[in-house]
This record gives sequence, C-alpha cells and structure tokens, in this order.
Amino acid sequence: MKRSKILILFGVVFDEKKLKQIISDCQNFSNSLVSYDNFEKIKENGRKQKTAEDKLELLNNIQSKINDCNSIIELLEQSDDEILAKELEENLQNLSKSLQEIKLQALLNGKYDSKNAILTLHSGAGGTEAQDWNQMLFRMYSMYAEKKGYKITVLDLLSGDEAGIKSITFLVDGVNVYGFLKAEKGVHRLVRISPFDSNARRHTSFASVEVMPELDELSEIQIKPEDLRIDTYHSSGAGGQHVNKTDSAVRITHLKSGIVVTCQNERSQTKNKETAMKMLFGKLAERQEREEIEKMDKIRGNIKKIEWGSQIRSYVFQPYTLVKDHRTGHETSDINSVMNGEIEDFINSFLVASSR
Repeated sequence: MKRSKILILFGVVFDEKKLKQIISDCQNFSNSLVSYDNFEKIKENGRKQKTAEDKLELLNNIQSKINDCNSIIELLEQSDDEILAKELEENLQNLSKSLQEIKLQALLNGKYDSKNAILTLHSGAGGTEAQDWNQMLFRMYSMYAEKKGYKITVLDLLSGDEAGIKSITFLVDGVNVYGFLKAEKGVHRLVRISPFDSNARRHTSFASVEVMPELDELSEIQIKPEDLRIDTYHSSGAGGQHVNKTDSAVRITHLKSGIVVTCQNERSQTKNKETAMKMLFGKLAERQEREEIEKMDKIRGNIKKIEWGSQIRSYVFQPYTLVKDHRTGHETSDINSVMNGEIEDFINSFLVASSR
C-alpha cells in the first residue's frame, strides 16, 4: 500500500492524504451549493480548497526537489563532476526558497490571517502632492495584488482636487491576504522633487494605510442598532445616471468607538450597506486584535519597534534612491521595482521580525 507523504516543517503539517481529502470534501461541498444565497459559504469553501491545494503543490514540489538532490549526491559519490556539483548547488538554492515559503506560512497564525483584506489609503497634509502620493501607493498595491493573483475591488473613492486620490478603500481578495498585508499598516513617507512645483524643490509627503480583515458578523463582537448612525448620500463614483440620482452611497458611524465606514461601489443601497457593515466588523476586529497585542506586550515587558499606526516606511526618490522600512531595517535602492509592486521582501521581513 502506498504511504501518504507527510512533511512537518516550522510547525506546518503537510499530509498528502489529508490534503487530498480536504480538496475532495470542498469540491463536493461546492457542488452541493447552487443557490446564490450561499455565496459567502461558497467563497469561504473555495478559500479553504485553495489553501489545501497550495499546500499539496508545495509538498510535492519539495519532495521532488529533495529526491533530485539525493539523486545528484549519489552520482557525485561515484564521480567528481563539476557540472553535477553546480546543478546540486542550484537545486539546494531552490529548495531553500521553498522552505522559506513554508516558514512564512507558519508565521500566518493570527485569528484573521486567512481572510481577505480591506485597505483604506488617506493622503496626508500637502494637497495635490500628497494626493498624488496616495495614488502612487494604490498603484503599488494593485501591481502587488496582480503579481500574487489577488483580485482588487474599489469600494469607496474620493478623487483629488487637481490630481491624485484623497482617499480610497478597496478589497483585496485571495488566500492569506490579511496575513500578508497587515504588514502595511501605518504611515508611508515620500521624499522627491515635486512634479507640481515649478521651482523643482524637494517635497515630503505622507499617506496612511489602514488594513482590516474582511469579516461577516462575529459572535464575539456585538453591534447594537442603537449604536449606529446610518447616512445615505449621492455616490460620487462611477455607475451611471442611476447612481447619481439616488442616495445609494452609505456611511455608517459606530457611535461608541467613533469609527466611520463608507461604501459607494454598488448601485444598490442595500449592497453598499452590507459591504459597509463588513468593513465595520473588520475595523472593530482589527482594533480588538491590536489591543490584545498591546496588552501582551505590557505583560511581557516588551517594547517593540513594530508599532501599529506609526511611520513604517520611507520612499526616497531624490537626491538618492532608497526604500527603507523603519521597523525591520530592510531596505533597497531599487525604488522603481518597489513602486511596481515588488514589496514581498518588506512584508516577509516584517512577518519574521514580528514573530520574534
């Protein structure tokens, strides 16, 4: 009888038989749900299946690389071949990358790490310059999402007066999105010669990034109707004449916490309200998670550099090029790659540093 391949690395269990069973169960479950009323269940089931499929692929990939390395080692024991030695070195490097990927998965053990993420970008003081920086950040996250195979949906948008974006809220849909993108919470600082300054002077601009998990109603978070103020208004986004003539956009204020969420992406006021409530649950859950971390830090007596809501990263275009994360010390001079969505090294460095 063929034995199931089992691999345990960094606390992550890869059991071929169990993973295949999870995939089969998810496929059967998905086929049994044909009603649109079960959309959220289908979505969650799909995420579970994708996670199992990714683990199985990683298991098979690592096992194959280990087998290749063992085969080359056996050949090298019989003959001292430089070409084989170089091939072994390359295979070991690839194996190391796969093991690093597993290590990062082991770090995604937070309560909401497997969820989608909702990001809100706010431009700081500085008018058009800051609003342009906000748009640059949105482009950066959009390109990162494209490289990772994530889907982006804009939920709320307030354009700049002349250029750029004052604020934007968007959903990032994919596997473990919140676990990765929670690393981006905080203030992002830009230093460059402003294209909007006729005197070509250097300007410093700021934008804040909020990240929350996408959540439906949570049993541990109770929201009473009397704690909400719900306002409707004309949407300022795309959607045609129907949107502009009806109060389809929704703003929800949670009176106890002062948290405000808005959504105007959908034509339907009901749909916008549903999405806004998800955002509210996400913000309340993120705040609860942050308070728990701060409480544990006080108990441990730890003073971490990785702080919530602080200035986390600087992007310098002139007089030199540098992107530096102030929490981890990770930096690169290749600012163009970063602005084109290559931020995975910064995210991974944060995950490793925050686990210590």
